Amino acid sequence: MGDVVIYQSTNGESGLQVHLDQETVWLSLNQMTELFSRDKSVISRHLRNVFLEGELAHDAVVAKFATTASDGKTYQVDYFNLDVIISVGYRVKSQQGTRFRQWATRILHSHIVNGYTVNEQRLREESTKLREMRQTMELLARTLTSHELVTDTGKDVLAVITDYAYALTLLDRYDHGTLTIEGLTGELRYTIGYEEGITIVTGMKGEFDGLFGIEKDQGFKSALATIYQTFDGKELYPSVEEKAANLLYFIVKNHAFSDGNKRIAAALFIYFLSRNDILYRPDGTKRLADNALVALTLLIAGSRPDEKEAIVKVIVNLINRSND
Repeated sequence: MGDVVIYQSTNGESGLQVHLDQETVWLSLNQMTELFSRDKSVISRHLRNVFLEGELAHDAVVAKFATTASDGKTYQVDYFNLDVIISVGYRVKSQQGTRFRQWATRILHSHIVNGYTVNEQRLREESTKLREMRQTMELLARTLTSHELVTDTGKDVLAVITDYAYALTLLDRYDHGTLTIEGLTGELRYTIGYEEGITIVTGMKGEFDGLFGIEKDQGFKSALATIYQTFDGKELYPSVEEKAANLLYFIVKNHAFSDGNKRIAAALFIYFLSRNDILYRPDGTKRLADNALVALTLLIAGSRPDEKEAIVKVIVNLINRSND
């Protein structure tokens, strides 16, 4: 968990311990009850409606933090971020909600600015090391090539160096905010609908036991529909690669199934790429190795909402990487 700051009530007689983490503030149900001076059942009902009405996605705005109770024991308690706090404040028509939002905005701005100042030197040093490492690998690759090291071992070494140099380049561009999507395939040859998607999930159940593939809500249907959405007559995700990357992301993060969300996401991702003829390179090799797909899926599962855009760009670039 991140830092803790104190928010003083209007009369200054009491204060809330507000958690700062992931560039937002977090309050528990009990704290919101105290902040808005409403009954706990009232706050619970509004929280439930925020998610039932689709105003906010539960997994994106709720986190579990370890909290020590009055009995001295530590429990994992649900905390809700600023988006939820603001929404509930509007619903209960609390002036305290407006005051808290203004206070939180000032605190977060100060926290982000100070954090950047503290970490700027460390980030600069890490970026320097990253550039030096990439330059070393590029030098090794050029040396191997210039000496015509064409044995099988030499080819393997060159391939490894080239692969790692590409990964380092992606990381460097990610750190500096210059990572872009390149080499997109515009033509969508095949569309997966909900019925076909759930059929694929049903077909996978024979491989896994228990609660695998049992839907909890409409999250799976939403993930499939979202990648085809348009706004003002334009597709939100115009390329096949962007649709595929976002499909993988949304199925993982929506947690629509009681079990198997990551496996289902990876399977639909592969199927979508295959039906659109971009799963394999022209020479028949996989564009994404098995371990890379596993790593990306786990990365998505553990990511923050604000990291989505960068993760999608990484996936798209890995799909489109040439077979040099």
